[in-house]
Amino acid sequence: MTDSLQVLMERLQARFADTLLRCKLDREEITLEVPTDKAVDCFTALRDEPEFAFEQLIDLCGVDYAAYGDTEWATDETTYKGFSRGVVERAIGRGAPALSYIRDKTVAGEGRFAVVYHLLSITRNERLRVRVFAPDSELPVVQSVYPIWASADWFEREAFDLFGIIFEGHPDLRRILTDYGFVGHPFRKDFPLIGNVEMRYDPERERVVYQPVTIEPRVLVPRVIRKDHRYRVKPPQEDSADA
Repeated sequence: MTDSLQVLMERLQARFADTLLRCKLDREEITLEVPTDKAVDCFTALRDEPEFAFEQLIDLCGVDYAAYGDTEWATDETTYKGFSRGVVERAIGRGAPALSYIRDKTVAGEGRFAVVYHLLSITRNERLRVRVFAPDSELPVVQSVYPIWASADWFEREAFDLFGIIFEGHPDLRRILTDYGFVGHPFRKDFPLIGNVEMRYDPERERVVYQPVTIEPRVLVPRVIRKDHRYRVKPPQEDSADA
């Protein structure tokens, strides 16, 4: 499998040498990164050219890379003082400093929001992942691939709904998962963990009403990784002796 993937990666690098930003083979998966303004041409070639023939888009999702790779917790064990706590507020549920942290952490020049496409070639039995960053983090916009793969229709609506990524050229870009009139995009890192509003049935009005959320922000206790005899790896000689 690895040999065939290596061959595919070399073909991709040769064909799109002037287009690719990155091309990586990791864990038997190839990931391409292409610029936004060249994405449609690249996708069209990947679909139509026989040496690739990626006829099917099997998935499309948004990604918010704000604070990517950072952790709020640094807890490996318990102490006599109890669980250690994160010293830097990075989850919005912990307060206002998290907002400024997330905004400041956005990588300059690379963008905060990306769209990841998973392609399948039925003809060649090959798979490919392609990533496209939106150049503007304040108003993330990428070109729609609906004209190339019609299966992108609801996938792009979902990424728009949850991440606020705009797909230019989509024929019907509406929310698909959240309620009518929903404000914000719930999968963004700076969206409040408790939300902004909640709804309930009002018996006096005899209808559902919206009101400010009443749940208090909270931080859950992280899982503690314990290093005791239950997780100790036995040397081979001990296994033989037990047998």
